[in-house]
Amino acid sequence: MAEAAAQDLLLAAAFVSDAQYNRNIPFKTSPEAVRLYQLYNHWMMRTATYFFIFLNLSLALFEEPAVYPLPFLATSVLEVLCLLVFLGRLTHFAKVTLHNVFWKDTKNICIMVAILLSLTDLAIYGVLRLYDVRSIRWSRIVRPIFLINFAESRQIRRAFRSIRNTLPEITYVFLLFMFSLLMFSLMALKLFGERNLQTAEGLPYFRNYLEIVFDLYVLVTTANSPDVMMPAFDFSSWYALFFIAFVIINTYIFMSLFLAVVYNNYKKHLKNEIRKLAYMKRRKMIEAFNLLKEKEGEQFVVREARWKQLVKLVAPDTSSSHRELLLRISDDEQKGFVGTVYLPWDQADPCHSAADKKSFVQLADLLNIQVVTLKIRRHPLARWVPALYGSAPSRLLRSVVRHRSLLYWGAQLTPNVALPALSRWGKNHFPGPVNQILCWTSRAKLNSAMTSPNSQVWGELMGKEFLREEAKCFGNSCVTLTFLGVTSSPLCSCRAFVWTYDAIILINAIFIALDEESPYISYAEWVFLAVYVLEILLKVYTYEPREFFGKTQFWNWFDTLIIFAALTATILNATLKSTMKYNSQQILDIVFILRVLRLIRIVDSIQRFRVIMNTLINIVPTMLTFGGLTLVVYCVFAIIGMELFHGKIQYFPANSNTPHALECGNPALKDSLFARGKYCKNNFNNFASSFIVLMELTVVNQWHVFANGFANVTAQPAKLYFIAFHIVMVIIIVNIFVSFILEAFFVEYSLEKSEVETAIEQKIQELGMGVQEIQDSGCSAAAHVRGRDTPGGRRPFL
Repeated sequence: MAEAAAQDLLLAAAFVSDAQYNRNIPFKTSPEAVRLYQLYNHWMMRTATYFFIFLNLSLALFEEPAVYPLPFLATSVLEVLCLLVFLGRLTHFAKVTLHNVFWKDTKNICIMVAILLSLTDLAIYGVLRLYDVRSIRWSRIVRPIFLINFAESRQIRRAFRSIRNTLPEITYVFLLFMFSLLMFSLMALKLFGERNLQTAEGLPYFRNYLEIVFDLYVLVTTANSPDVMMPAFDFSSWYALFFIAFVIINTYIFMSLFLAVVYNNYKKHLKNEIRKLAYMKRRKMIEAFNLLKEKEGEQFVVREARWKQLVKLVAPDTSSSHRELLLRISDDEQKGFVGTVYLPWDQADPCHSAADKKSFVQLADLLNIQVVTLKIRRHPLARWVPALYGSAPSRLLRSVVRHRSLLYWGAQLTPNVALPALSRWGKNHFPGPVNQILCWTSRAKLNSAMTSPNSQVWGELMGKEFLREEAKCFGNSCVTLTFLGVTSSPLCSCRAFVWTYDAIILINAIFIALDEESPYISYAEWVFLAVYVLEILLKVYTYEPREFFGKTQFWNWFDTLIIFAALTATILNATLKSTMKYNSQQILDIVFILRVLRLIRIVDSIQRFRVIMNTLINIVPTMLTFGGLTLVVYCVFAIIGMELFHGKIQYFPANSNTPHALECGNPALKDSLFARGKYCKNNFNNFASSFIVLMELTVVNQWHVFANGFANVTAQPAKLYFIAFHIVMVIIIVNIFVSFILEAFFVEYSLEKSEVETAIEQKIQELGMGVQEIQDSGCSAAAHVRGRDTPGGRRPFL
């Protein structure tokens, strides 16, 4: 019986974990399969899979044509190793999923076909290489399939689904756009073709219909404007109306229409995706509940002990107090169990209340909300030199440095801590002039505490709505104590420290822009470094070091790393110059970059900047999805480009005497814009150069020069490669990326707290465990609970 209960608990934990991370994998439910499934989802297994996926993609850097050449045997062994890892990962997945589901899944078939094609191509290429026969590694184009189709890459697959779902609507707009383009091209042929006009290079102007179509398509991207118009404009100013009408219709209307269609379809399909995810999450939680439910009166419930075991299995790293907090939210009335799952079709059932709806199903959402546990620690100097650290000058210095004040702090302490000690602790930790520190463990103890020397103000404070709930105990070993710091003056003076350093940063920016060779500027840099180091030391002196360098303190880490890296690089550069009379340009470059990066610190000092920056930081993980999508497209086009254009264009140093060096090693480029623009280094001779060219094509500036240059050294149909890349990358993927950024930024920037997050914060405040902060605005102090916009980019203190 106990073994069956343990197996049910293990299976329920797998369902809850899937719901928490939005996984939808139909796995086998036997105990062995569940353990294998948990191993499959372990972060180390996922990390190893990603490592070998990117290793497999990066082999293109070492294979011919290579950036860093390696022997064919070495790259072959690495590729076989990667393929064996992929095969093992796929076999592992087959062990945990149902047989019929595995073989019907297109993703698994794609992975197996890609492995088979890669091995076949590798064998053929190796045999031909033995006989000195050059062949094409055609299977390299399938390598991105591994990045897309493994179960870990579900976010990238959703992005591809968004593209697939958006394509029908885009196709209609694109066909209409092409009709407009062809119509304008035909008009251009009739208007200018018979007038014997020439371009600035002396070539015939608008006499070939296909060339006109290409030139006007480039004009849509504005890359050749106004050059393409000038011959006709020079002939007659009235012809400018033709190009103005073309740009308005095709550049401004159709390109905006592309974005509108993509954005509208993206939002629609995003809602469908979210709806499906919500349904699957709820279904997983219902399955977990059915495994753990017990009869309680007229309803089914999950006992408190069972619930705790489940949470400990799903999230073993959570603290006991965090688990207790989640239990208090799920079991608000402290009945000793978590209520049944409420289903939409159970509305007529009187045994299900509205509160039951949120009881167990919301566990997955509760686990996804970050709760920061603050541990009350005394500053090391307060332990080592308490007299010095607690002196009046020290408190004054810390009050100036600490420009934000805590109003309301809760923590767990042992119950035998005396009130005077707590008062002394509060005076040492609350910045600014603190009049009173309140603490209590219950209403009964509050009455007895009224005999303290500071009791005359307690009644007045309790009359105000500073605190509404009593503190509650989490067990016999500890109680929750709540502290309230009451400041007696506005905090405007405390902002002087921040404003001073903001001014220093701005002055530093002026000095950075000045001549570095001046000795006064060089000496000033040492002064600025000393001032910045002093700031870091003052903050470490004021704040408890482990709190200051906590994992959520992004800006504190950023400041410290930038300052000490700049200090190290500056000292190293000065030492080399003085001892060896050597000036390392690389070290100087690092120093210059670090000096400029210091200016970013001003962002943290302006509230609206912090809101925007924190919003961007919060959406970065999801932006990586489109980074993977872009990587897939770049890899495919880079490999195709290397096969089409490798060796056609060469780069030679400026003083080279090689024949046709000025024409990039190819006489077909003589007098071309490509050669005159010295674009020879933009070629497809290796994987890295191909990526750089594709990045330049994504920007679209001068992309027609690249297209014409590579068409000149191969054939005119080569332009189709560049047009295809522009359609796929710029018109489709970039527009989808812009749509995602718009939607994500709107949601992140303006979204209020979710219902579950609000419930957590309310329960934390009820339990007396919350932290609020006072932040001055102008010259008035105001108390509020900070949400996403927290000092130093921190998440809310809960």
